[in-house]
Amino acid sequence: MKKERYTISVYTENNLGLLTRIATIFLKRHINIESLTVSSTEIDHVSRFIIVVEITEEQVKKIIGQIEKQVEVIKAYYHTNDECIYLQSALFKIKSSLLFEERQIQNIIKNSNAQIVTVSPEFFVIEKSGRKEEIETLYDELSKFGIMQFVRSGRISVTKEEMKISEMLQKELI
Repeated sequence: MKKERYTISVYTENNLGLLTRIATIFLKRHINIESLTVSSTEIDHVSRFIIVVEITEEQVKKIIGQIEKQVEVIKAYYHTNDECIYLQSALFKIKSSLLFEERQIQNIIKNSNAQIVTVSPEFFVIEKSGRKEEIETLYDELSKFGIMQFVRSGRISVTKEEMKISEMLQKELI
């Protein structure tokens, strides 16, 4: 079977130790987690894990089954990249002197649809949201000038098709 990139969404109660148990499911199968994000959802006291992996459909189905066996897990889903709208965010910290000395940096920022979020005498910080490839392109362009610090978030995503997840989760919680 062909490997594909999947976004796994896990809706859970927010309990201590659950992250470790979910990560162990992937570890036992020698599957690398490319990205992991945990956030609140549209329902009070329900969290959502967004896990990105590159595996076969057979593997992802087995993993979903194992994840759903965890007591605190309400429901888990998987989607291909084509079925999701997804983004990441990144912050780039660069020496302030370059902002004024290297005119090209201002053009790079503008052309990449990034924005400057803070400027100090020593450094400035650029924020870029978008696809992983867009962030990597901006990183490559800015690295020529020197990046003091860089951080990128995990993937956040929503499905293209309506899932009515709130209604489904409300029924699960009743």
